[in-house]
Amino acid sequence: MSKVTFGRYVPVDSFADKCDPRGKLLFLIAYIAAVFTAKNFYGLAVVAAVLLICAVAAKTSFFKILRSVKGILFLLIFTAVINLFFYKGGEEIFSWGVIRITREGLFATLFLAIRLILLVCGSTLLTLTTSPVALTDGLESLLTPLKWIRFPVHELALIMSIALRFIPILSDETARIISAQKARGADFESGGLVKRVKAMIPVLIPLLISAFRRADELGDAMDARCYSGSKVRTKYKKLRFSARDLAVLFAAAAMIAGVILFRLYFTWSV
Repeated sequence: MSKVTFGRYVPVDSFADKCDPRGKLLFLIAYIAAVFTAKNFYGLAVVAAVLLICAVAAKTSFFKILRSVKGILFLLIFTAVINLFFYKGGEEIFSWGVIRITREGLFATLFLAIRLILLVCGSTLLTLTTSPVALTDGLESLLTPLKWIRFPVHELALIMSIALRFIPILSDETARIISAQKARGADFESGGLVKRVKAMIPVLIPLLISAFRRADELGDAMDARCYSGSKVRTKYKKLRFSARDLAVLFAAAAMIAGVILFRLYFTWSV
């Protein structure tokens, strides 16, 4: 089984699991807004503290959430290197040929890396504590006003839910295919970059075939159950806001207020 946590729902009897999916989606929107609003490390510290509190409320290990960063590790390293070596201006702390590292560039790189990690961890926490069905219902409910302009709200919510559901499934399938190829003598670890990319071709082809087969089976299963996104479709679980959801929204507002406060009154920025 793959260790990828993003998109994988883990049912736990916790405060976060019992919250309304609409409240959690609104909290995630506020969380993302707070991450991009933060102008200094104080603001990011507020967001990180909120993330830790949410992990405790979800009864989930913070290190388990951090595992999701492995999926963007290459992107994280690439953007960090670009920012570190090509940041212009500031106090120079290292120079070798055309490579020039400044103090401000180092802080900007660290700031960007923390921002990306917080974004991925926050999104992962939502998928860990919300089932795909609840996520679909919550997203569809929040986007209901768009139905007035004939926007396919239900179809969009369904597509996003299925896409999130397939991430851990395809990750597990990839791990099984790689294990099978290694058992046949395939080598994915030695050689240069080009050789490693070529070695992945026997993995990608069966993975694509498996993905198309699963998608086809899912479509047949939905047709067999007469699935339809029409207005007359009923839901087994009705979404209802409770006191805990109001507490979640209040926490989101407090988080944004704290980030804005540090942005306005603290000058240590990057």
